[in-house]
Amino acid sequence: MFLAFQAANPDLSFSLIAPEAIVSVAGVIVMMVDAFSRRGQRWVTGVLSIIALIAAGIASLWLWAAAPLQRAAFNGMIVLDELRLSFTLIFVIVSILTVLIASVWIEGEKLPAGEFHSLLLFATCGMMLMASAGDLVIVFLGLEILSIATYVLAGFRHTDVRSNESSLKYFILGSFASAFLLYGIALIYGATATETLPGTTNIAAIAGRLDQSLYPPLLFAGVAMLIVGFGFKIATAPFHVWTPDVYEGAPTPVTAFMAAGPKAAGFASFMRVFLFGFPIATVAASTSGYAHQSWVGALAIMAVLTMTIGNVVAIVQNNVKRMLAYSSIAHAGYALVGFVAAGAASDPLERNSALTAVTFYLLTYAVMNMGAFGIVTLIARSGDRRNEVDDYNGIGFISPVLGFSLSIFLLSLLGIPLTAGFMGKIMVFSAALREGYVWLVVIAVLNTVVSAYYYLRLIIVMFFRERTEAWEPPRIPASVALALVLTIVGVFYLGLFPGRVINAFNSRPAISLSVR
Repeated sequence: MFLAFQAANPDLSFSLIAPEAIVSVAGVIVMMVDAFSRRGQRWVTGVLSIIALIAAGIASLWLWAAAPLQRAAFNGMIVLDELRLSFTLIFVIVSILTVLIASVWIEGEKLPAGEFHSLLLFATCGMMLMASAGDLVIVFLGLEILSIATYVLAGFRHTDVRSNESSLKYFILGSFASAFLLYGIALIYGATATETLPGTTNIAAIAGRLDQSLYPPLLFAGVAMLIVGFGFKIATAPFHVWTPDVYEGAPTPVTAFMAAGPKAAGFASFMRVFLFGFPIATVAASTSGYAHQSWVGALAIMAVLTMTIGNVVAIVQNNVKRMLAYSSIAHAGYALVGFVAAGAASDPLERNSALTAVTFYLLTYAVMNMGAFGIVTLIARSGDRRNEVDDYNGIGFISPVLGFSLSIFLLSLLGIPLTAGFMGKIMVFSAALREGYVWLVVIAVLNTVVSAYYYLRLIIVMFFRERTEAWEPPRIPASVALALVLTIVGVFYLGLFPGRVINAFNSRPAISLSVR
């Protein structure tokens, strides 16, 4: 009777989904405006997209200030906490920077601006749903909204064979990974059934039923399939093989978005599901204890493989987009180090500190990654023709603005002190050290040393090699210039004054609420 009462009277708190509602409605409006506007007025869709994203950011800040913050709605399917709102703001930042960077590309390629911006807004809505999900069904819903929009964006330059190939590969492999995730959800639903209750997909309810499971092997199989599905979405080894080809073939602004936004969304839902659905157990020799030990150990191994493969293979890349693709794989490995620390933490405050470290790291990566790809977009020109390392020969002094800006982003990706990348790595490495993962941090530091080769190589090419052919510096449009200024300021602000952001992310423990 209690469950029937819940179903009849769900907590329809629509204010909790205000950011998602704003972005999704804006996506529809942008499509309509694009359909009825003249060709010379297509810039309006970009402006409307930025306004909608800013409004979604303001709505998130309003929710952050609301009391009580730690609550759920829609029968526990939507959660409101710092974890969700922190990632929502990251998604807003990434999407705004993508709109600014893509403006010059859309104009140069003569592509439909309205379609691009509406797809970007729908993808952003999917990412927000993934971060706010308190139920595995909402995780899958958000993932599919994000994935379908991103599949189309990857092949948005439909006259380019490379872009079509990128979209097809991403679609086929992405669908395969989604199938793993969905089947894992189905297995966990079956494994959480008890003698008196049906199965559940609510994340917090799953945690409460682990030790009552009638089918523990089914539960472990479901956990393994979830790891495969999420591992694909965040591009961790050995599920990373799609990343270099898709990133290289996709239009550069789309690659920038894919490397920052969907990766952060994958981490947001990955952490919520595993930290709160399969938490650390009080009794190690129990179903919940074995499940927890299994996924923490698996992620530690994945972190080592991801960092090592990403950095080692990046060394031999001569295509800048492929190099940055393998770099993004390596950075997913660094973020996994903090994830492992959060999973191993028995103290809720320590767990929340590790969660904050991962969130802050993904914010810093998004800022410096978007800045780097913004410059790559300008240098590549129409059709992404100039993406080889040799295309960067001597541009440092021919175009000091581009050369020095790209150097700042590369040094931050490397983790040089005073930059955002340095503080991000300090945060995740410190969290791992507090939980006793000294060996994992040592491997991460050694991988950072390896990454110095390919980051510094591009800087050396820009400033210490002469050009063998004439090269005219590209004009920097106002929108791209604004994006570069924002990202450079972000790199140094997060590197020099990270305290306010860290304290905001860490103000209260992240939770996963349910109505049972």
